[in-house]
Amino acid sequence: MERTRGLAAMAVTVVVWAGFALSIRGIGASSLTTMDAALIRFTVPVLLLAPWIPRTLRRLRAERSAVVAGLCVGAGLPYFLVASFGGSLTSAALVGLVIPGTVPVFVALLAYKIWGLKIGRPQAVALAAILAGVALAGRQPAGAGTLVLLLAGLIWAVYTLSLRVTVLDPIGTVLVLCLPSACLTAVLIMTGSVPSHLAAGAARPADVVLYLVVQGVGVGVLAALCYPIAIRCLGSRAAASLGALSPVVTAVAAVPLLGEPFTGAGAFALVVGGVVAFNLLAGGTAQHAPDPGPTQRGPALAAHRGLRP
Repeated sequence: MERTRGLAAMAVTVVVWAGFALSIRGIGASSLTTMDAALIRFTVPVLLLAPWIPRTLRRLRAERSAVVAGLCVGAGLPYFLVASFGGSLTSAALVGLVIPGTVPVFVALLAYKIWGLKIGRPQAVALAAILAGVALAGRQPAGAGTLVLLLAGLIWAVYTLSLRVTVLDPIGTVLVLCLPSACLTAVLIMTGSVPSHLAAGAARPADVVLYLVVQGVGVGVLAALCYPIAIRCLGSRAAASLGALSPVVTAVAAVPLLGEPFTGAGAFALVVGGVVAFNLLAGGTAQHAPDPGPTQRGPALAAHRGLRP
């Protein structure tokens, strides 16, 4: 029963992650601007999880400002804008491949820099395979876009490390990163600082509903809650390895939905294989941050490990 529950939660998570990449790529073809999509992405979770805001604010008093900043920047508006820009320059397949694929690389490097955690030789080989796959994918005409997606992967790695040491639970984490981003996006739109088809009444209702479901409910709430369930039921390594299927789902779905041809099979094999190998070989190396201790350990610390967009 637990295994079935975990597999179901992981299936939902993989589909949502793929939906993130597809919808990021699809913003340009929709009637929404990037800031419209951002407003939906961050406002919907705040509205749905509003009853938990008082509890989150109380718990936030025990959180360090650097961790809060890492959460807000690493998965908030800055990350969304960088990922969206990269998606506009490349393809949905590359968004789904490069960002989650390079997170283990950046997490390992940042953990080494911050905590001095060494990378074992087997894991180093796995990380090298990921980099080789990204380099192979970057040889396509959209090479500049691949560099932007690499930056998005680095920003998400900051979020991942922040998750590992936060005192917040999954719902609190969602609220902390979404609330400031939703407020900032709303202010920019209301003051006319950024273009908005929503504010002008020019957005198609079908597009609004699609992004409400995919970005607001799916990415903003479902993935944040289902992935911890999957980790609890299946274990962190199995869940993270199954999560490597999301680039494949993204690439396959992009063919009928966006008309993008499936190319770069070699790059996919290297990146996906490297991610799976890295997670299976994990064991006290740079994948794991030091335990922050009982006064700083969040209720869902282990459940957050490896969480993605």
